[in-house]
Amino acid sequence: MASKLEPNMSGDAPRKSYDMSLSDHGFESKQLKGLSYPLGDHAPGYGEVYPLAPDIGWTRLPVPGNLDHINIWLLDDEFDGREGYAIADTGLFLKECIATWKEMFGGVLSGRDVTRIFVTHFHPDHIGCAGWLANRHKVPVWINRTEWLMARMLTADVQDHPPKEAVAIRRLMGYPEERVQKFAQQGWGRFARAVSRLPISHQRIDDGDMVQIGAREWQAITGGGHTPEHTCLVDHHNGVIIAGDQILPRITSNVSMMDMEPHADPLGEWLASIAKFKAVLASDMLVLPAHGSPFTGVQTRLDRLAEGHHERLDILERELEKRELRATDCFDLLFDREIDDSVYGLAAGEAMAHLRHLECSGRASCEIRDGVAWFAKL
Repeated sequence: MASKLEPNMSGDAPRKSYDMSLSDHGFESKQLKGLSYPLGDHAPGYGEVYPLAPDIGWTRLPVPGNLDHINIWLLDDEFDGREGYAIADTGLFLKECIATWKEMFGGVLSGRDVTRIFVTHFHPDHIGCAGWLANRHKVPVWINRTEWLMARMLTADVQDHPPKEAVAIRRLMGYPEERVQKFAQQGWGRFARAVSRLPISHQRIDDGDMVQIGAREWQAITGGGHTPEHTCLVDHHNGVIIAGDQILPRITSNVSMMDMEPHADPLGEWLASIAKFKAVLASDMLVLPAHGSPFTGVQTRLDRLAEGHHERLDILERELEKRELRATDCFDLLFDREIDDSVYGLAAGEAMAHLRHLECSGRASCEIRDGVAWFAKL
């Protein structure tokens, strides 16, 4: 069960049972931009499980598009009378992922029981197979309550066309009218297409909870901005964090204005979360990210994530001294790639989050004219 205990970090704690620096794996490590990748370029293929430690397995599932994959962590566990392994994050509910899971259950994972499912946050590549796995193995899903409710809501919210409010938000961000009308004719509920039917109940994980998984004690630490209460699991004693999308090594997680909170400040939440994690994570901690490879140098990476956003905020503020901006006017200022149809919505949401943060921090003003948000320098 989860509890509000403090992690056992006393000087007389038992010695670490395994070197989580991965220095004994025999791979040639790589250093890039202040980070160290102990396994170099090595990563498991789909359907393979690589032992990071005697009680932690690493596998991958496919993700369409530039992300390519999501990392799945298998944690030795004993829970509710079962001995086997817990699954941390689950992949998209797509035929390719289901086929890979079935291959592993009949192969490298055969003869072992699933004990429970842990989900870092509600995005489909993380929660997609959670319901299917929970039903197949008759085990509970452990997740933060807000993330759970988000997933339940979005899987139920399927309509022929987007709500009028959602159409208005696209206009608010400065979509050209032809894009607004195209959006208005689309279906609504793409989330549900990649997420299996979830059970009606879950095991709630709150910020600060201590969760025993096998021989390890993990602290749940939540962050905001990418999603409302993204949960990381931190084993302070052995120096490892299951980071989900909160701390990625080579890409920056999308931080966007959400339809349900158009007046919120998600970038402010994200920057506050970076400071929160910097205050509690040891500098030599091994990071197990959702995308990319395990790495060390978490303090360096957190600094760079914050610096990147502050640099972009400064760029926008300087541009606002010259002209008013809508979110869709900011693409060339914020992004180093062409914004095509596949990422247009994400780019607009992220641009809006940056402009909104300038407004919320007193560095810009916002005026709504003809349904469009125009930002100006104060």
